[in-house]
Amino acid sequence: MPYESPGTSPRPEQHGGAMAAIAKFGAIALDSRDPRRLAEFYRALLDFEIRYESDELVALQGAAIFLTIEHVADHEPPDWPDNKIPKQMHLDLFVPDLDEAEQAAIACGATKPAFQPSPSRWRVLLDPSGHPFCLTVPPTA
Repeated sequence: MPYESPGTSPRPEQHGGAMAAIAKFGAIALDSRDPRRLAEFYRALLDFEIRYESDELVALQGAAIFLTIEHVADHEPPDWPDNKIPKQMHLDLFVPDLDEAEQAAIACGATKPAFQPSPSRWRVLLDPSGHPFCLTVPPTA
């Protein structure tokens, strides 16, 4: 039997079946001081359709993915490749039920910061390396 670190669960293939997904990949979210300008860039670059637009958020949709650009007033763009200000992004993961998905993600090793900007609409969690990601319900068409 392959080595498993303490506290890990067996791999799905060890049980002869597939593991049920906790979440469905929903969107890649980029922070920006000017969401509309950045959204227009990606709309033109990727031929995505604007599905939602406000001063705080623009949601673009391609064939199989959403790209959201979110307003962050004090956003500092990365200075790659110098990396004094590292690259920045987070994942939005679509889930059918926020409470169940939050519990499942925490069981997998995520942590929940105390500050939650809109817990009835999305939950911000941190992955084991400290990268934030959001659990959210899918947008309605």
